[in-house]
Amino acid sequence: MTEITHPRGSYFEEFVLGATHLSEERVITEADIFAFSELTGDHNPLHLDAEFASKSVFSQRIAQGLLGLSIASGLLTQLGFIDGTLLAFRELTWKFNLPIFIGDVIKAGAKVTDLRRLERLGGGAATFDVEVFNQRGERVQSGQWMVLVASKPE
Repeated sequence: MTEITHPRGSYFEEFVLGATHLSEERVITEADIFAFSELTGDHNPLHLDAEFASKSVFSQRIAQGLLGLSIASGLLTQLGFIDGTLLAFRELTWKFNLPIFIGDVIKAGAKVTDLRRLERLGGGAATFDVEVFNQRGERVQSGQWMVLVASKPE
């Protein structure tokens, strides 16, 4: 017998304007930066070469901006509020406010700011204001994400 279970995530109808989701923390490591470099082909010495980076405006290596964005996505996904109900990541606008350094501890928050039913897609669009903070409480990245979420089955 095949067991059918309710996904852990919320259906579109269960989202509430103003609701906020806050992730756990995660340390950014040198290994993360090197792995992301290999995965993406981004071999910029600002990320990989300590001597080169020491002469930059940052005085040290920084994580790739898209690594920070990707980790923020993972941190928020781990909360489970879209687990099994997400249809698609539709769009985003994003700012890289401050650099993320090796050893920084980041966390992400997402606040529901808009909900729009899209019946023809079987759900709706949920828009989130997303912020990523380091261990000093500084906002290092921020923007808006819009995702498509399934409606509750009838």
